[in-house]
Amino acid sequence: MLTVISKLNIGKRLGLGFALVLAMSLIGIVIGLMRLSSVAQATHDLVAKPLQTERLVNDWSRQISVAVTRTTAIAKSADPGLASYFNDEAIAASKVSAAKQTAIEALMTSGTEKRLFAAIGEQRKLFLAIRDRIYALKKEGKAEQADQLLEQQFIPTARQLVDKVDALVKYQRVEIDGLAAEIDANYQFGRTLMIAFGVVGMLLSVVCGWLITSSITRPLMRATDVAHRVARGDLSVRVDVHGTDELGQLLGSLRDMQAALLRVVSNVRRGSDNLAAASAEIAQGNDDLSSRTESQASALEQTAASMEELSSTVARNADNAHEANQLAVNASTVTAQCGEVINQVVATMKGIHDSSHRISDITGVIDSIAFQTNILALNAAVEAARAGEQGRGFAVVASEVRSLAGRSADAAKEIKKLIGSSAGRVAQGSAEVERAWVAMTEVVNSIRRVTETMSEISAASTEQSLGVAQIGEAVGQMERTTQQNAALVEQTAAAAISLRQQSRELVEVVSVFQLGRGEGL
Repeated sequence: MLTVISKLNIGKRLGLGFALVLAMSLIGIVIGLMRLSSVAQATHDLVAKPLQTERLVNDWSRQISVAVTRTTAIAKSADPGLASYFNDEAIAASKVSAAKQTAIEALMTSGTEKRLFAAIGEQRKLFLAIRDRIYALKKEGKAEQADQLLEQQFIPTARQLVDKVDALVKYQRVEIDGLAAEIDANYQFGRTLMIAFGVVGMLLSVVCGWLITSSITRPLMRATDVAHRVARGDLSVRVDVHGTDELGQLLGSLRDMQAALLRVVSNVRRGSDNLAAASAEIAQGNDDLSSRTESQASALEQTAASMEELSSTVARNADNAHEANQLAVNASTVTAQCGEVINQVVATMKGIHDSSHRISDITGVIDSIAFQTNILALNAAVEAARAGEQGRGFAVVASEVRSLAGRSADAAKEIKKLIGSSAGRVAQGSAEVERAWVAMTEVVNSIRRVTETMSEISAASTEQSLGVAQIGEAVGQMERTTQQNAALVEQTAAAAISLRQQSRELVEVVSVFQLGRGEGL
């Protein structure tokens, strides 16, 4: 029954329930009106004929009793005036009695009534005949005969008449009692029927109300339970939909909502777990990157310090090269003047010998500088290789510095060789003054070459100083970039830690929802 009702929408159910209650009310009203109409008809029948007949018969019976008394008084009385008075009254009463008899006869419908009334009529005829005979005898003065007729015939006839009238009265009363019993029976039947119909209607209303209420409250309770469980985070609840009414549509909507929430929460849970794992990996990678960045920054700091030392060394090398060039120029001037100041050859040779020793020392310094420059350039190339793509330009500069250092070392060796040769010649010039001009010519040529070589060394030193400055600037830029990278790595690490914490919190929040089997991760 509930299944059939659940197929109807709520409006039809309520309409059906109200229609049933209304139909029961209308049927009860119709039955009540029918029973009231039956009681009213029975009452009308009772009042219209039996009661009227009974009342007329009772009046008629009293008139007969009065007539008997009157006739007895006339028969017993010796007063002529009284007899005349009662005689006139008897005639008038006879007319009234005859009228009542006619009225009563018109109300007689049943065979029993007609039979009883016919017997009364016959007995009344005999009664009137005897009464008239007594009146006649009384008028004739035959009082004894009248009295005798009264005692022997009139009184027994009167009694029989009264008995017949009483029989009709009793019959009327029995009929009245029957109609009264019928009215009471109709009342009792109507009352019982209305009570029974009321009880049945009440039971039907209760059953119908219970069915309708159950068909509404059960799905509502189910929907409420589903909503409460979903609100508590239990998405594993199963929503069964029965019926196509508004409540069935509500349960269907709740089922669709629960399925959508289940999919969303499942996806969010998987995404949060993946996010937690990815944030953990990012944090670990940032830790590694931070340590490597710190190591790189420390190495760049050492490289920058080394480049500062290399820059100062190259600056000193350039200064010495300029000084050596100036000395070579001076030596060339002195040599040019040697022809004019031949007498000062020995002194000049001594000065040249001293200058040669000084140049030898300078070339030694240049050679040492070139060796250190080569070492520093080699270290710079190694650091550039470690720096990777960012150190490619630095590696090219370091290669050029090594090339210049090699050239400076070669020039220093050549200068040293030339200085040794000049010193030997100076020693020979001291012994061989006569070959001074020849020696001087060779010295001039040698000093010219020394000047050219020193010019080259000076230019190479300048270029080397510029290259080292560029390397230093590049290393400084690399150091600043590395420091910025280290700061960014620290920020990224902090963001990764925050992301990991937020992903953990998200996992904890999503874990509140209870998913069914097969819907987890």
